[in-house]
Amino acid sequence: MEVVICSDEQQVGRVAAERVIKRLAGITTPVLGLATGSSPIALYAELARRAENGDVDLSHGLGFALDEYVGIAPTHELSYRDTIRRTVVEPLRMSPARVRVPDGNAADLKAAADEYDRAIREAGGVDVQILGIGGNGHIGFNEPTSSFGSRTRVKTLTQRTRDDNSRFFATGEKVPTHCVTQGLGTIMEARHVVMVATGAHKADAVAAMIEGPVAAMCPASILQFHPSVLVVIDEAAASKLTCADYFRHIEDHRAEVGA
Repeated sequence: MEVVICSDEQQVGRVAAERVIKRLAGITTPVLGLATGSSPIALYAELARRAENGDVDLSHGLGFALDEYVGIAPTHELSYRDTIRRTVVEPLRMSPARVRVPDGNAADLKAAADEYDRAIREAGGVDVQILGIGGNGHIGFNEPTSSFGSRTRVKTLTQRTRDDNSRFFATGEKVPTHCVTQGLGTIMEARHVVMVATGAHKADAVAAMIEGPVAAMCPASILQFHPSVLVVIDEAAASKLTCADYFRHIEDHRAEVGA
């Protein structure tokens, strides 16, 4: 696991975007795994800037979102389908028909979830999976105690996750209780993972993911077993890391070994 500590959110976005572009270089039809939430916004903004400048072309790429609420209208501004459209598809000049989001309104949610996993496999798998991390260590909507071998499925959201997400909803508007999410097993099949996290409220989860034991109570800790993970965080999110100075030392001397 490679850890890069940046000065602020904007630098996080630049560093992460550069690595995403590097990982996709030379791939005829790149496949991106797409996270929502506030963490990847700076990354997507930088990718959009680079696309506008002609540094990267994702118009022919495929995209698979991590998750979606159950029972929320696809046109609702807080549905992840609409969020991905606004923050990823349009700014990155991707084709809407080539970007998929789990169906949270399917008549048979299990069948739709199983089909979603098949679609990822049929696309050749995800080249770069973009991730954020929840305050309780979840990735996607894989809440604490999720199986490390889990596939795309319906999950019940914890009260903490619903409380964290309530700030996005209007006063009195009910936060959904369920979601469809890619499983931890699905996420781990991506060839490369780029995680971004900013803010002191993510510091405990970041420390548990990077330095804690691999445990179901911190689902993101499974990434310690992935062969290609880049974690890009700001100083606030790094504030609970015991090895923060060592990670800075590695980055300062990276050029010496041609990394």
